[in-house]
Amino acid sequence: MSSAPTRVHVPLGDRAYDILIGPKLVEAAGAEIARRLPGARLAVITDETVARLHLPRLRLSLQASGIAFSEVILPPGEATKSWAHLQTAAEGVISARLERGDAVLAFGGGVIGDLSGFVAGIVRRGMGFVQIPTTLLSQVDSSVGGKTGINSPQGKNLLGVFHQPLLVLADTSVLDTLTPREFAAGYAEVAKYGLIDRPDFFSWLETERADIYAGGPARIRAIAASCEAKAEVVVADEREEGRRALLNLGHTFGHALESACRYDAERLVHGEAVSIGMVLAHRFSVRQGLATGQDAGRVEAHLASAGLPTRIAEIPGGGFQVDELMGKIAQDKKVSRGKLTFILTRGIGEAFIARDVDPADVAAFLSDEIRR
Repeated sequence: MSSAPTRVHVPLGDRAYDILIGPKLVEAAGAEIARRLPGARLAVITDETVARLHLPRLRLSLQASGIAFSEVILPPGEATKSWAHLQTAAEGVISARLERGDAVLAFGGGVIGDLSGFVAGIVRRGMGFVQIPTTLLSQVDSSVGGKTGINSPQGKNLLGVFHQPLLVLADTSVLDTLTPREFAAGYAEVAKYGLIDRPDFFSWLETERADIYAGGPARIRAIAASCEAKAEVVVADEREEGRRALLNLGHTFGHALESACRYDAERLVHGEAVSIGMVLAHRFSVRQGLATGQDAGRVEAHLASAGLPTRIAEIPGGGFQVDELMGKIAQDKKVSRGKLTFILTRGIGEAFIARDVDPADVAAFLSDEIRR
């Protein structure tokens, strides 16, 4: 590599790890893993799309460092986060005779990362876990913090464990193979960090978004800043018992929309759901008298300029019903003893946890937004 990667450290005591960010890290993966896990064997879990585009380079890197590995290649898409594919992956790791001191390597986007981390957390009651996230969304969000899991027909990410990685390699070169839609979906999570508690970062994004999309110097800075923001929250609240819930800004609405779409990526992908959800969170906050319409409009304008949907009506197929969405929201992981919890805001960079939100207010709001 022409220069050293940017390093973000996640200080979790004896489970601390590094996130390395920069180009050509797939080629450097073997050396980085061998240095940290000498003698370990790997089970590489990936999907068909990533295998076609990038797996040959990873194989060469691991082979050059003398790392023995097996492979499990799954179908792409959100539907892969299921019991059936979890079993396929787990049995693949077991049949390769990997031991507790070996590691599962997630090579893909958020779906592969979430499922692979769950496998690493439950096979042999816990194995090592390495992430090489291949989408912008997974590089700035799902690969950081140790949340793993699969979906249930009753809701998203309802099955899983907390299991921290040993190393994350965020190769910015692979982002050049993403479709514009996939890149924009990841950008929603980047913007989220500014909207939670970093208003200056959001303002910087408004200025530098074009350079981030073009792959200029701002791209690495945006990824690193996002990872730093998430790491700070994770260290303060690893198991989402308090402040970490702020990272779910837009997710309660977004997850309900994803579930109502039956996780059909043709209609809606996760980052798009988060984009709509963040706009809904800001608009609901305005409706509750918490925030100004000016800030909500600014959020909507920026996400729209990034090529993201901002309204329920933009989701192809339509057909959303308030009762169904409210049922999905009632299954959200942030529900506590039947009381609705939302991440709301008093303005850009002023998100907070709102407990015991009145379901009637949410239902009336969604009724209006579906027609908007």
